[in-house]
Amino acid sequence: MTKANVHEAKTNLSKLIEQALNGEEVVIAKAGKPLVRLVPVRDEKEDCFGMDAGKGWIADDFDVLPDDLMAAFYGEDDESFN
Repeated sequence: MTKANVHEAKTNLSKLIEQALNGEEVVIAKAGKPLVRLVPVRDEKEDCFGMDAGKGWIADDFDVLPDDLMAAFYGEDDESFN
Protein backbone atom coordinates (compact mmCIF):
# COMPACT_ATOMS: atom_id res chain seq x y z
CA MET A 1 0.00 0.00 0.00
CA THR A 2 1.25 3.45 -0.90
CA LYS A 3 0.38 6.25 1.49
CA ALA A 4 1.03 9.85 0.45
CA ASN A 5 0.25 13.15 2.13
CA VAL A 6 -1.67 15.76 0.11
CA HIS A 7 1.44 17.79 -0.78
CA GLU A 8 3.29 14.66 -1.91
CA ALA A 9 0.22 13.53 -3.87
CA LYS A 10 0.09 16.86 -5.73
CA THR A 11 3.74 16.49 -6.65
CA ASN A 12 3.52 12.82 -7.71
CA LEU A 13 -0.05 12.53 -8.95
CA SER A 14 0.87 10.86 -12.26
CA LYS A 15 2.98 8.27 -10.45
CA LEU A 16 0.21 7.56 -7.92
CA ILE A 17 -2.37 7.21 -10.69
CA GLU A 18 -0.15 4.70 -12.47
CA GLN A 19 0.25 2.69 -9.28
CA ALA A 20 -3.54 2.63 -8.74
CA LEU A 21 -4.09 1.53 -12.34
CA ASN A 22 -1.64 -1.33 -11.74
CA GLY A 23 -3.76 -2.58 -8.84
CA GLU A 24 -1.79 -1.09 -5.96
CA GLU A 25 -3.73 0.48 -3.11
CA VAL A 26 -3.02 4.23 -2.93
CA VAL A 27 -4.20 6.25 0.07
CA ILE A 28 -3.94 10.04 0.29
CA ALA A 29 -3.65 11.42 3.80
CA LYS A 30 -3.58 14.79 5.52
CA ALA A 31 -1.29 15.14 8.52
CA GLY A 32 -0.91 11.34 8.50
CA LYS A 33 -4.66 10.70 8.71
CA PRO A 34 -6.00 8.71 5.71
CA LEU A 35 -8.62 10.70 3.80
CA VAL A 36 -9.23 9.10 0.42
CA ARG A 37 -8.32 6.02 -1.59
CA LEU A 38 -7.26 6.37 -5.22
CA VAL A 39 -8.93 3.66 -7.33
CA PRO A 40 -9.39 3.17 -11.07
CA VAL A 41 -12.77 3.91 -12.60
CA ARG A 42 -14.47 0.74 -13.82
CA ASP A 43 -15.27 0.46 -17.48
CA GLU A 44 -18.97 1.23 -18.00
CA LYS A 45 -19.23 -1.72 -20.37
CA GLU A 46 -18.56 -4.08 -17.45
CA ASP A 47 -21.68 -2.92 -15.62
CA CYS A 48 -24.16 -2.98 -18.47
CA PHE A 49 -27.44 -4.86 -18.21
CA GLY A 50 -27.28 -8.32 -19.72
CA MET A 51 -23.51 -8.60 -19.57
CA ASP A 52 -23.78 -12.23 -18.44
CA ALA A 53 -26.23 -13.24 -21.16
CA GLY A 54 -25.48 -16.73 -22.45
CA LYS A 55 -23.16 -17.62 -19.57
CA GLY A 56 -25.70 -19.73 -17.69
CA TRP A 57 -28.44 -22.20 -18.46
CA ILE A 58 -31.54 -23.71 -16.91
CA ALA A 59 -32.35 -27.36 -17.44
CA ASP A 60 -35.42 -28.09 -19.57
CA ASP A 61 -37.07 -29.89 -16.68
CA PHE A 62 -36.27 -27.18 -14.09
CA ASP A 63 -39.90 -26.52 -13.20
CA VAL A 64 -41.04 -30.16 -13.35
CA LEU A 65 -41.52 -31.71 -9.93
CA PRO A 66 -41.73 -35.51 -9.85
CA ASP A 67 -45.09 -36.86 -8.64
CA ASP A 68 -43.58 -38.73 -5.69
CA LEU A 69 -41.87 -35.58 -4.42
CA MET A 70 -45.04 -33.52 -4.88
CA ALA A 71 -46.95 -36.14 -2.90
CA ALA A 72 -44.35 -35.93 -0.13
CA PHE A 73 -44.95 -32.19 0.20
CA TYR A 74 -48.63 -32.87 0.79
CA GLY A 75 -47.99 -35.80 3.15
CA GLU A 76 -49.46 -38.29 0.69
CA ASP A 77 -46.27 -40.27 0.18
CA ASP A 78 -45.12 -43.57 1.57
CA GLU A 79 -42.91 -43.87 4.63
CA SER A 80 -39.67 -43.15 2.75
CA PHE A 81 -40.02 -39.42 3.50
CA ASN A 82 -41.30 -39.77 7.07
